[in-house]
Order: sequence, then C-alpha cells, then structure tokens
Amino acid sequence: MTQELVSLTIIMAVAAVSPIVAQLIPGKFIPQTVLLLAAGTALGPYGLGVIEVNDAVKLLNELGMAFLFLLAGYEIDPKRLAGHQGKVGLLTWGITLGLAWLVVTFLPFFTKQGINGVATVIALTTTALGTLMPILKERNLEGTPIGDAIISYGTWGELGPILAMAILLSTRTGWQTMLVLGAFLAICLLCAMLPTKALRTGHRLYRFLTENANTSSQTLMRLTTFLLIFLVTISALFELDAVLGAFAAGFILRYIIPDGSKSLEMKLEGVGYGFLIPVFFVVSGAAINVRAVASRPALLVAFIVMLMLIRAVPVYVALSLDKRKNPLSTHHRVTVALYCTTALPIIVAVTSLAVKVGTMQSDTASTLVAAGAITVFLMPLLGSITYQVADVHPVTAVREIAHTPSDWRTIVREHAQVRALLHHQDRLKRLAETLESLEKQEGLNGLDSRRAELVERARLEIDRQLKELGLDPQLTTQLPHNYRYPKN
Repeated sequence: MTQELVSLTIIMAVAAVSPIVAQLIPGKFIPQTVLLLAAGTALGPYGLGVIEVNDAVKLLNELGMAFLFLLAGYEIDPKRLAGHQGKVGLLTWGITLGLAWLVVTFLPFFTKQGINGVATVIALTTTALGTLMPILKERNLEGTPIGDAIISYGTWGELGPILAMAILLSTRTGWQTMLVLGAFLAICLLCAMLPTKALRTGHRLYRFLTENANTSSQTLMRLTTFLLIFLVTISALFELDAVLGAFAAGFILRYIIPDGSKSLEMKLEGVGYGFLIPVFFVVSGAAINVRAVASRPALLVAFIVMLMLIRAVPVYVALSLDKRKNPLSTHHRVTVALYCTTALPIIVAVTSLAVKVGTMQSDTASTLVAAGAITVFLMPLLGSITYQVADVHPVTAVREIAHTPSDWRTIVREHAQVRALLHHQDRLKRLAETLESLEKQEGLNGLDSRRAELVERARLEIDRQLKELGLDPQLTTQLPHNYRYPKN
C-alpha cells in the first residue's frame, strides 16, 4: 500500500504543478496535457522509475480514461450528429477509414514495420475530442464557428473508432459480435429512457433527485457516476472496450439533460480534470518506452505524417466543398483540420487491446502512443500559429512591402495592429453573446448587477487597449473578419 500511495502522491504533485508551469511558459503554447504526458514518461518505469504502475494506479487510470470519454460523450449534441455538419463529419470519417485501410494494407513501409493490421487503421482515423475540449476552452474557441466545426468533425473522429474497435477487433464471430452490441445498445436505451420518462412525468423520485442535487446527498452526481461505472462494467462483462461504455454514458447523460446542467458539469469536471483525468495522462506517459521509440524514429515520424495526410486532408477538403453551409476562410479550415488530427486516448486504447491479443508488439505500441502524445502538442500549436499568422495577412503584407520596400516597418506595424484589433473584436463579440445569454437566463427578474458590472468593466478595458493602439473602439464592431489594411 505504501508504494501505491507514493506513486499516487507523485502523480498528483505533477498534476498540481503542470497548469502552473503551462501558465508560466511565454505564449502558453504548450497545453498542460503535454506536460502531464512528458512528466509521466520521465518519471515512469522507462524513465526514473519513481512512479510504479501497480494495480491501484491502473484502476485510477481506467477511471480517468472513463471520465475523459464521459465528458467527451457529454459534449456531443445529438441534434448536431443528425444535422448537416454531423452527416458530413460521418462521411468524412468513412473516407478517412478507407484511406487508412488502403495505406496500411498496400504501403510497404507499414508491412515491414509489422503494423499492417486493423488496430493501426483505426489509430489513423482518430480525433481526441476529450483531450481537445479543455484546449478549446483555454484558447476561447468553444462556441465559435471554428470550435463548432472541430466538435462536429471530431465527434465522428472519436465515436467512429470506438465503434470500429468493438466490431473489427472483436475475437467473436460476426453474428456474435452484432448480438453483443445489440444487447449493449438495448441496455443503453433503457438507461436513457427511464430517466427521460421520469423527467417528463415529473415523478416524485425525479423531484427528490433534483432537490437534493446540491446537498450532501449529491444525488445527480452519484447517479451519473453509477451510470458511468455500470456501463463500463457491462462493457467489461461483454468483453468490449471500456471506452465504449464510458462514451455511451456521456452520450446518454446529454440525451437526458439536452440543455446541460452547469452545476453537474462543474462537479464532473472537478472530479475528472481535478483528479482522475490527470492520472490517466501521467500513466499514459509512463507507458511510453523512450528507448523503444528512439530506436524507431522512422515509424514515429511516418505515423504522424500519415495522421496528417489521412485525417487532416479529408477534413480540409470536406470543409472546402461544404463552404455554403460552412463559410470558413481557408486558414480557418486548416486550423480545424489540424485540431482534428490530435489523437491520443483512442491510440492508447486500441494499442493496449492489440498488445493484449498479441497482434502488436509492446515496443510498437509505445511508438504509436508517443506519436499520439506528440500530436497533442503539435497539432493545436500548428492550428494556433495558422490562426494567428493568417490574421496578420502575411501575403498581403509581402505584396505591399514588395511594392514599397522603404515602408516595410510601417506595413508590418499596421498589419500587427489589424491582428490586435481583430482579436479584441472577437473578445467583444464573445462578451456581447455572454451578456445576451445572461439576460435570457435572468428573464423577468433582470440581469444580476454584479455580473453586468464585470462585463462592463471588461468592455471598458478593451476600449482602453484599443485606444492605446490608436484605434477607435466605436468602429471595432463594424470591422469584418476578412478586413485587409488599405495599401499606402
């Protein structure tokens, strides 16, 4: 027990320090998830060896992965899946799966590496939506057209591989697999229908649960945790991956509470991101054998490149062909495609399963997990750079400098001011949307004065910063996003 407590203490110390370190890094370009993975690699069995991945830590790791996929499933709006963008996302993921199968099957490189199996195909089609959600929140992309597109395409990038794992990696025959999945689906439907019916009829039990949701009974939180562990247990009994049960639990929770519950969300995020999910990322990092990865650099690089070609390119093409419904600019489409190429949790799950059944070597699995860990750092970074650089309009700037080389300093400064103005305009728009939503929430009782005061203070601060740039705050709301600074 002592060793288990020592390992857990070190893991939680890493979890506590990581957000502080991420905040201190200039530009905040490294997500804290990357720091958790790196610390796990350095301190785990293949590093300094101070973290021992024993049974107790493994159990917390499984619960952390379960909470990660619970929150990922909860973020999915069923209406979005059935909508236009959801259908395009499904079609795009299907094309991605087909491309991955062709590449893994017929490219000699993968055959020589001994990873031309179904597990590698699935790993190349994933989007780590659960991992991306906190990054989107940190970078204020949630609720924007870019964030909505990432979630729409990323949903199938997570849901598709989960279903593919259940069907394609099953050791049963085809009809047995479909029978088991049918039974699992029936249980999920039952779990979704009973609370929904109680909600609609206003049953006494439902009233009791809601009335005691924020007391010491914590009824809704306990029921949510029970639903999660119940479906994960059912997955284990049916010999399905735990990821399927956890994701289904989140999806069911969103179905039961379509408008969401801020109170419940805060509690789930507190338990998840405050405790269990950091354990999952640190232990995932500890599973990476650095020496094995270093001995196969070609596989590491090739896998990341294939992820970009197989996952990012189809997403970009789909967004480009769907411009009428998704009027995103070119650089925003690139941003969405790069974010959708972030892949880790499914890679951890699928490689673990492949190693367990003997279709993949542990060294190879370490390399693929390391590649997935790198994408958690690399893809959001590239997406952020694309997003920020494009707002400076570098091509236009180069043309202007070529036309009047002597004014290059003025041109560069003016384009930087335009980017700053656009950034502040985005902030103003989000604040206006927040203010409008608060007004709707308060209804006839009026807007809470303290929150209104905070929003007004933020507006005044933004106006002050705009004036320092020599810009008129009254004009920012009229500035279009495709604005180009006029040539001299």
